[in-house]
Amino acid sequence: MFLARPSSRLLAAAAASRLPIAAAGSPRLRHGVFRRDGGADGGLKAAFGARGTTTMSIGGVEAPQSRAAQFEENLDKMRAKAVLGGGEKRVAAQHSRGKLLARERLEVLLDEGSFLEYDQLMEHRCVDFGMHEQHFPGDSVVTGQGTINGRLVFVFSQDFTVFGGSLSEVHSLKIQKVMDKAMLMGAPVIGLCDSGGARIQEGVDSLGGYAEIFQRNVLASGVIPQISIIMGPCAGGAVYSPAITDFTIMVEGTSHLFITGPEVVKTVTHEEVTFDELGGARTHSTKSGVAHLTCDNDIDALMRARVLFDYLPLSNTEKPPRRYTPDTRTRFDPSMDKLVPEDPNVPYDMHEIITKLVDDGDYYEIMPKFAQNIIIAFARLEGRTVGVVGNQPICSAGCLDIDASVKAARFVRFCDAFNIPIITLVDVPGFLPGVDQEHGGIIRHGAKLLYAYAEATVPKLTVITRKAYGGAYDVMASKHLRGDINLAWPSSEIAVMGAKGAVEIIFRGRSPEEQAQEVAKYEQLFANPLTAARRGFIDDVIKPADTRLRLCQELDALYHKKLSNPPKKHGNIPL
Repeated sequence: MFLARPSSRLLAAAAASRLPIAAAGSPRLRHGVFRRDGGADGGLKAAFGARGTTTMSIGGVEAPQSRAAQFEENLDKMRAKAVLGGGEKRVAAQHSRGKLLARERLEVLLDEGSFLEYDQLMEHRCVDFGMHEQHFPGDSVVTGQGTINGRLVFVFSQDFTVFGGSLSEVHSLKIQKVMDKAMLMGAPVIGLCDSGGARIQEGVDSLGGYAEIFQRNVLASGVIPQISIIMGPCAGGAVYSPAITDFTIMVEGTSHLFITGPEVVKTVTHEEVTFDELGGARTHSTKSGVAHLTCDNDIDALMRARVLFDYLPLSNTEKPPRRYTPDTRTRFDPSMDKLVPEDPNVPYDMHEIITKLVDDGDYYEIMPKFAQNIIIAFARLEGRTVGVVGNQPICSAGCLDIDASVKAARFVRFCDAFNIPIITLVDVPGFLPGVDQEHGGIIRHGAKLLYAYAEATVPKLTVITRKAYGGAYDVMASKHLRGDINLAWPSSEIAVMGAKGAVEIIFRGRSPEEQAQEVAKYEQLFANPLTAARRGFIDDVIKPADTRLRLCQELDALYHKKLSNPPKKHGNIPL
């Protein structure tokens, strides 16, 4: 439920085309000389003489305009030029590509009327290659602060209509300022990226500007949330800032992320590839894992960023926000008891369990198209933000592999950094076997997830829904990794491996009949949660329908949990 909305004028134009705002235009883009024309009786009118002197007509008699009035008029002109960006032709070209302008994007992202702009009049200082003849107030980025549903956020929006959004020294300084302010105030930063890269005319000044931003990204990591929305090109060194930020959202068809473009790739490797194939939204959301979300257009991306923002605390010193919900903990759903099939080899969709557990069946999945054998999402339990990690049995049987381990590990570390409790839903038969996985470093990558869970000090609540086999049982927020509450459903199986595989090793050489008998014995011993419960590795065995109530109760008890790790500069996670 939004407490405030972006500009109703912009959203009302949403049906015109793929780029709704382009058709409607923006009042902030209307420009020209502001003046008040009097009638025949001789009102006030400002005009410029041949040499730029300003006069004012009063009753037909011209008199010099005061310096203050002249300054105010010139200032208005500069602001109008800053709002116009690169000019009408470039504005039209931007709209023709299905893209919003830098300021239009901020109108959609932020609460209406909340944007306060910084450094609107800053200009580049380059005098080489004819740059002294080209000046645009504000340069190629719009920066400032605003609110999303009433909560403070700092923003920058690159303007592709001005020098292709290229990063100059001044462009970098403007971004540095809002990042420094965000750290000082303890508020998130959202960057809207649409840039052709470094401004070549400025050389090393531009490169240094990137490095200054990267340094601030690193210092802000784990202190304030950082979100990048890629809404156009983002190439070369510029890609590393979004890579460091917590979440990267890309727009289908118009956004691209790559270090070297298709032409360079063709020259060096003789591979022919399109922009979309090399660094488009689909590539980074399904193959590389660089993008956390993809959206159909600019407005979709900005609105989804608003929803994501609502789940997050402003900084690491705050608890996550809590909002009202009519969905109480006592809601009872008997269908939960039938979600897990009796046959342990029959898959089911973990999304169904998440939907029935969380408030109003609503959650915000992160990286839904990448490593689909594990689910990561933000959700709410009685209005409180929680992070959800769950194995997905319908994809690779829910096995952990390289991509799944890395995907979940970074999410767990984000939740831990920002005081977000972690709910882990376990149905994992182990780590995915295979030569490719071993040679790709599954040992090292799997250890990242183990490290993330073991290091986390936020409340960790684990529910084993079915299989919890081998080392994967340990890794998935087990009691041994300081799990606070570890629950199991009656359908759960906690063992080194499945019964058939275990018997084939233990009773190798026995007849099929003897092995079948041993399989039955093994299942009786381990195809249930009792052995783990007797040892205290499971806190309780509960009915699936009672899970929501129990999790809400445990979250209440864990609200004031205090746990810290040994003092150190930092750990050495197996990167």
